[in-house]
Order: sequence, then structure tokens, then C-alpha cells
Amino acid sequence: MSIAVVTDSTAYLSPEEREKYNIYMIPLSVTLEDGVFEEEVEIHAKEFYDKVREAKVFPKTTQPPIGKFMELFETLSKDYDEVICIHLSSGISGTFQSAMQAGNLVEGIKVHGFDSEISCAPQGYYAVQAAKMAKEGKTSDEILEKLEEIKSRMRAYFIVDDLSHLQRGGRLSSAAAIVGGLLQIKPVLHFENKVIVPFEKIRTKKKALSRVEELLSQDAAKYDRIHAMVIHANREQEAREWMAKMQEKFPNVEFHLSYFGPVIGTHLGEGSLGLGWVPVMEE
Repeated sequence: MSIAVVTDSTAYLSPEEREKYNIYMIPLSVTLEDGVFEEEVEIHAKEFYDKVREAKVFPKTTQPPIGKFMELFETLSKDYDEVICIHLSSGISGTFQSAMQAGNLVEGIKVHGFDSEISCAPQGYYAVQAAKMAKEGKTSDEILEKLEEIKSRMRAYFIVDDLSHLQRGGRLSSAAAIVGGLLQIKPVLHFENKVIVPFEKIRTKKKALSRVEELLSQDAAKYDRIHAMVIHANREQEAREWMAKMQEKFPNVEFHLSYFGPVIGTHLGEGSLGLGWVPVMEE
């Protein structure tokens, strides 16, 4: 049985990565003052942040239409028997639900869904692992079981410069945003039950980053190998410096640099930093 792997643009996998692992991508869109753009296709991160800095209107994001999924699945049905769809958390977007609805409408191919319950580089990690297993000839059940196992070990935390983006976009409760604004804090955020919630409230960005490092150190002491993802919203230099510092502290952690693109950047805001990691278990 041949299996295709599909993800969406918020995995922020490069075209080279998608080609290397034969991963298909459906883009989400961002609406700006001068039009609607499919991220990773018609607009990329740096251009997006440049536009938003000058904008008078807050950008909006849109999930892919069901028709986009149907079109892709119909094309894939010519060469594949099954599809594994890996999407951003269903708690912050309807993308996963749209993919599943489309899968039910297309004949000739079986579509399996995996709700990453997260987004960005960790989502991309799931897609790459699924694609590797598909290439090795694993069944869809084996792949989905492995992804669930990885999910149980996946950790990710992020720090935003301004909570108002999340609050305005409806991705964080007003109460949490108001408290953050009043106290001038830099909370460490994470996904819990598929939505974004504060993990801890910390007063400065420096202390927040240190706290995330501390959380990584706990796993680094327990596991031989860890794959980690440093993620930034148009702060590549700052992200690289943070990554270099952690590389010295944690020699058993393999770091990878990624970014918050237009859709996720709309909700987090420029200047956000994140760190995700997962222990690599030997087979």
C-alpha cells in the first residue's frame, strides 16, 4: 500500500525538505491591506513582517477551502492508496476538520488524519517522521501509532513580545491577555488540550528564555539524544545566539532553526521566540 503524507504551510518545511521527503503541502492564507496571500507560496516570512510593520489594519488568517484538499486528494489517488494528513492543532484552526471532510468526499483513496495539537516546527517534525516511515513501507496504522508515541514526548514553549496579537486573534482568552498587559509580563506559553494557554508568568524575556532552557535541561539529563527546534518570528540573529548558547550547554541535543511564518506570526507577533523538543528513542 503506497502512502502519501500531506501537511499544511504552518509546518514551515522548506521546499527542499518537502521535496526530499516527498511531503505535499496545502497553504493557509493571510489577508493584508493589499490582498489575500497563500503563505509559503505567494508570501514568505520576511516580506510579511515588513508589510505588517507598516500596516494600519491587523492581518487576518484563513484556513484552506475544502476544495483545495479534494483537488489534492483526487490527484494523489492516481498514485497512492492512502494519505496521512498532519495539520496544526484543531483547537486553533479548522484546517484539520476541512481535510477530514474532504477525505470523506473523495473516492479511491483512504485519508487518515493526525491532529498535531500544535503547529510550526514540531508539526513539521511529525510530517518528516511520517514520510520516512512511509518510505520504509510502514502501514498507516504503524505510522499513526508512532506519531502518537512521539506526541507523548513532544514539548514546546514560546514567548511573545505582545499578548495583544493572540488576544485579538481569539487564540488566547481576554483575561489572560489583560493580566499579561497589566503586569508587563512575558509569559511562557504552550499548547494544552489543543489550545494556547500560559504555562508560567514571568516578568522579563531573559528570565522566560532561561526558564524554557531549564525545562529542556530536565529532559537533556534523562535522555541520550534530543531533537530540538528553535523558532523565531523575524529574529534570526537572536534565535541563532540563543541556539548557540544552548548547544554549548546541551551537547546531546541536536538543534534545528525554524521560524514562525505569516499565519502563525499573525497571532504571535514579530519578536516571538519558541523552543520545541522531543527525545529521540532508538528503535
